[in-house]
Amino acid sequence: MNTILISSAKLVLPGHPQHGEIVDILIEQGLIRQVASKIDLDLSGVDLIEAAGATVTAGFFDLHANFGEPGLETKEDISTGTAAAAAGGYTGVAVFPNTNPPIHSRSEVALLVNSAKGNIVDVFPVGAISKKREGKELAEIYDMQSVGAIAFCDGDHAVQQAGLMGRALLYAKGIDALIISFAEDDSIAGGSQMNEGEMSTYLGMKGKPNLAESLMVSRDLFLAEYNEAPIHFTCISTAESVALIKSAKDKGLPVTCDVAAHNLVFSDAEIIGFDSNFKVNPPLRTKEDVDALVQAVKDGTIDAIVTQHTPHEIEFKNVEFQIAKDGIIGLQTALPFLLQAGLSTEEIIEKLAVRPRQIARQPVPTLTEGSVANLVVFDANEKWTLDARTNKSKSANNPYFGKELTGKVKAIVNNGQLVVNK
Repeated sequence: MNTILISSAKLVLPGHPQHGEIVDILIEQGLIRQVASKIDLDLSGVDLIEAAGATVTAGFFDLHANFGEPGLETKEDISTGTAAAAAGGYTGVAVFPNTNPPIHSRSEVALLVNSAKGNIVDVFPVGAISKKREGKELAEIYDMQSVGAIAFCDGDHAVQQAGLMGRALLYAKGIDALIISFAEDDSIAGGSQMNEGEMSTYLGMKGKPNLAESLMVSRDLFLAEYNEAPIHFTCISTAESVALIKSAKDKGLPVTCDVAAHNLVFSDAEIIGFDSNFKVNPPLRTKEDVDALVQAVKDGTIDAIVTQHTPHEIEFKNVEFQIAKDGIIGLQTALPFLLQAGLSTEEIIEKLAVRPRQIARQPVPTLTEGSVANLVVFDANEKWTLDARTNKSKSANNPYFGKELTGKVKAIVNNGQLVVNK
């Protein structure tokens, strides 16, 4: 790939001098050479991307995805995970430590960094807070940071010991590292199958109350304030959590948070069909919670939106709801989900491309002449179907698999490479 011409795309990136304009973008040797209303060029040997009606912006960045490497490559490996990310418009992905062994030492971090070298999608390891993600002893946070870990979280294991979480926040502050909290009190949430409410009562399943999350959000906000340390909450799902985080922000605390894209679209009413592809953690909440989350995205309380991409082999999903594993694949459906949730193009770009990078302390692509080309082209109105042909993941656990979706990523450019979705 030497020369690319993106033709007639609407450039949407706040702060760009041509924000909101229809432009052509010329890319040579991985650099943006020209951004103009019209670029006349001999097209022989040029990769032309016809983008009339489409949007061009900075490549999306996912703050929370799960790949299987190391140890769980039958679910997803670096190659298939980044292929799914590229198809979904992502040029950067933060990979969580839900692996076997967990990403809890410099060895696992270095493995991921080296395995992903040269890829069109940048892969950023998130190291574990505690050894083996057991919540008992701090992991080697500084060592992991020194070889490429961008943040620290125990993945889908919430840190239950307040003392350990407090020490992690204090230690991370000293080395300018970010602690990510997955907020769930196991003593309240344990053994549940779905959200606690009218639907769980109707279906006769043990429910997980909102309190399991909001109680832990409250605890970690107190710990962050006491230690004067920044904290990021991932995958919040309740109106109560939104209220707590908004209050903390109003006090001036350095707190940020994200929400999974599917929690902005689906409610616990979906569980009535016992489709295990709707089984996620945190669970799908009530319509009132969904409305509160969408409003919090729009008013800025929720800073970013993640995919929480969690692939599983068919034997873990094509089973009774009660024994199915939590999670869906989400890298390729984030854009359609957010359009379905009613977000504007500008809101989607803010939550998928700009704020996630700021939280992860990564530079936001500028799309200015002379800068490195890191961008996505997408059409908010184009329809496509997620099926065996278009799915790039090893797994197929998505409730919209086989269904027509609105909102298609046409192409991404990063690291001097181009991927075009046919």
